[in-house]
Amino acid sequence: MMTEMAEAIGEAATRPTMRFVTLKSEEQLDMQTLHRARDQAVRERTSLMNQLRAVLLERGVIVPQGRAKLRLRVTELLRHGTGELSSRIQLLIEDMLTRWLALDERIAAFDAEFAAEAKRDEAARRLTSIPGIGALNATALVAAVGDAETFARGRNLAAWLGLVPRQATTGGKPRLLGITKRGSKYLRKMLIQGARAALPTLPRR
Repeated sequence: MMTEMAEAIGEAATRPTMRFVTLKSEEQLDMQTLHRARDQAVRERTSLMNQLRAVLLERGVIVPQGRAKLRLRVTELLRHGTGELSSRIQLLIEDMLTRWLALDERIAAFDAEFAAEAKRDEAARRLTSIPGIGALNATALVAAVGDAETFARGRNLAAWLGLVPRQATTGGKPRLLGITKRGSKYLRKMLIQGARAALPTLPRR
């Protein structure tokens, strides 16, 4: 089995059209690890917020959408003690709020580190000049892609990210479907969020 795999790799290496993947540097691997850690912290915070909303909703306390509004309402309930919550639930919510604030601090520390890296790295600094690309997207792209010359054109990079439409051909007529969603889910999510944030301001420019 191993011999056959080695022979297949050797045969593929002799093909003139074969493309090879560039190994990531230690800095790229470290940056990707930091992005994964930040993403996990964001997911933990979202889960904690949803749990807080559920606890309050069970007791008839409805909070409008938005992180700031939820924090304000929880702070008011803990500060004034209106009788809507029992003393034990107040202690539980206070503990959840403490964990939430700790996660906010962790995420802010990651963001500050990414912002510093985006200023230090030349490629990331150039990427931040594109509308919708901030320090998060720039450092994530540089860490994942590395040398962009690996891709012959922009469409190849888009296909690698899973941002190009799928094609279905019937009777010689091609139809474009939704994006393929291949490649890095994290990178694709960040780029789409950046594009949505940039779209409202583009007409004014």
